[in-house]
Amino acid sequence: MPVELNHMIVHARDNRESAEFFANLLGLEITAEWGPFVAVDLSNGVTLDFAAIPADRITPQHYAFLVSEEEFDTAYAQIGQRGIEHYADPHRKHPGTINHNDGGRGVYFVDPAGHLFELITVPYGGWASSAHMRHGPIAPVA
Repeated sequence: MPVELNHMIVHARDNRESAEFFANLLGLEITAEWGPFVAVDLSNGVTLDFAAIPADRITPQHYAFLVSEEEFDTAYAQIGQRGIEHYADPHRKHPGTINHNDGGRGVYFVDPAGHLFELITVPYGGWASSAHMRHGPIAPVA
């Protein structure tokens, strides 16, 4: 059996708030809730399980998501409409804009628990594995 990522636990001060923030931004569904977890399904069968823990125990993490051009447009419009601070870079030196790394588009923003989320339309290096082919073939950038 091939190894596949099944789920990730994302620490949050308020699991529902963080799950709704993420799901609403990307047009995803909250699919389950049990114990301290609120789950959001991604299109590749992976779930993000947002878990409520004390705020002082949250260590900010970086989560990057490969999205289609259309999904990026929709999410970026939401970022603007909701007044979410966003950046072209992970160091937050270029506010209010996006990047065009590897021939695609990318943006960074912080979720309610302080995690740095990233949306990209082309994987780093400008290539796509077969797992990402739902976005269409992506040729390496010369």
